[in-house]
Amino acid sequence: MMAAYTYILECADGTLYTGWTNDLAKRLASHNSGSGAKYTRPRSKRPARFVHVEEFSTKEEAMSRECEIKKMTRDNKVALIKETPRS
Repeated sequence: MMAAYTYILECADGTLYTGWTNDLAKRLASHNSGSGAKYTRPRSKRPARFVHVEEFSTKEEAMSRECEIKKMTRDNKVALIKETPRS
């Protein structure tokens, strides 16, 4: 079974974007090439980097979490990012 991930990107302009994927490297590459989500296509948004990632066993769980995070205020998202352990 393939894992699914919910992630928050910090864009070059300082804005945050939340999404889900089952391939983190491929998804980041698509965002940074301008072929990802409409939100990250403008050059002003790129490059983007992961600032928070959560792993789930199903895409449904990842999509549900994405929805939860998208409903959060920016302040709540920033607090969530600050809780993310750095490697």
